[in-house]
Amino acid sequence: QVRLVESGGGLVQAGGSLRLSCAAVGSIFSINAMGWYRQAPGKQRESVATITSGGGINYADSVKGRFTISRDNAKNTVYLQMNSLKPEDTAVYYCHGNIIDGDYRWTREYWGQGTQVTVSS
Repeated sequence: QVRLVESGGGLVQAGGSLRLSCAAVGSIFSINAMGWYRQAPGKQRESVATITSGGGINYADSVKGRFTISRDNAKNTVYLQMNSLKPEDTAVYYCHGNIIDGDYRWTREYWGQGTQVTVSS
């Protein structure tokens, strides 16, 4: 069974920084891509940043230049460094993974439990 375990998040003032971590644990054959999504109250979930196994990276226009996604393949962990945070970044942030499990070699989408990021003005 594969799970995504998130850490980080919290309350920060505008202009501050936070770092999110997400570790994929369990029986894993390989990870195709991992990323971060967020959902603010009353809004749809949106992609923030994604990184593929080959290192390809995409960012939402709203976070370009402020957020950095990185990946430690040996630890099956993805990070999101968030700088120059704005109140509009306030949301629940979810880790996402497109992962091939080690037991059945099935490719599935996995989600973390979500972590709250609150940016005060």
